[in-house]
Amino acid sequence: MDCTQTIRARRSIRKFKPGAAIPRADVETMLEAAMMAPSARNTRPWEFFVVENAELRAKLRAAHPFSAMLDTASLAVVVCARPEDQKGAVEGYWPLDCGAAVENLLLQAVALGYGACWCGCWPNHRMSKLQDLLSTQSIPVALVALGVPDEDPPARGFYQADKVIWLD
Repeated sequence: MDCTQTIRARRSIRKFKPGAAIPRADVETMLEAAMMAPSARNTRPWEFFVVENAELRAKLRAAHPFSAMLDTASLAVVVCARPEDQKGAVEGYWPLDCGAAVENLLLQAVALGYGACWCGCWPNHRMSKLQDLLSTQSIPVALVALGVPDEDPPARGFYQADKVIWLD
């Protein structure tokens, strides 16, 4: 699958095949893709929590009201920001940097044949619940459910010419 196909095949998957395992090598490939994302001055202000444990996934689900897909997901990746890694001229770009990392992870998941759903965490009260569950001071930006898709929803994204301003 080439880049254009991967982008157009990406969907928010909310139903996964229960019990399907994702090999560690594939998870590492997705994480590598996430870490290949651009970041302000290459500060890479992120860390990733891979949650395979079903009990902890259930607690994450209880802490995040829009993460019901964790019930059938194989695992979750919580993408957290480390704002302290950015100082000076690049301070404050961590939300953008982490967002780029999440998108790379989502696209790599599709390219490997998996499904994913991005559940936003920042800026919201649910961040502190996730910090407690993960025992971290890092800022949870996104919770990504990953697994083998058990649905094939239609595309929701599309090109909108009226949202493009051409400056000749």
